[in-house]
Amino acid sequence: MKRIGVVVALSVGLSFGAYAKGKPSVVMVAASELKWVDQPGTPGVQVAVVEGDAAKGAHHAFHKFPGGFSAPLHHHTSDHYVSVVSGSVTITPEGTPGKTLGAGSFFEFHGGMKHTTTCEAGADCILLIDCRGKWDVVMAEAKKGAK
Repeated sequence: MKRIGVVVALSVGLSFGAYAKGKPSVVMVAASELKWVDQPGTPGVQVAVVEGDAAKGAHHAFHKFPGGFSAPLHHHTSDHYVSVVSGSVTITPEGTPGKTLGAGSFFEFHGGMKHTTTCEAGADCILLIDCRGKWDVVMAEAKKGAK
């Protein structure tokens, strides 16, 4: 049993070491230091990048959605791993029932997974996103005949 723990710890350490190569050895950002900016093309949504450059590649960023916000069917090109920091967000991957996730929850999407995102009314939603490439929002094409 101890060997498994050592192998897992070593694997995680080596993977992280490869990912972090060339990065500063410490990144610390207090909540009061977050620099929120409006997400272009998405009124009411704000983003605070804490590491990396969302326009160029892999990065970590907080995304804030106002309570009641709903994004129609869309996808992101890059794989991303998401922790819900506050609020309740309903994620609905195309073709599946949605699931409401509160603070402390996690989900991941791999490039091209179409989904809708809704921040439930009552409180803003803040998500911490570990994105493995540049950030984009690609809206799904409306089906012919849809109004």
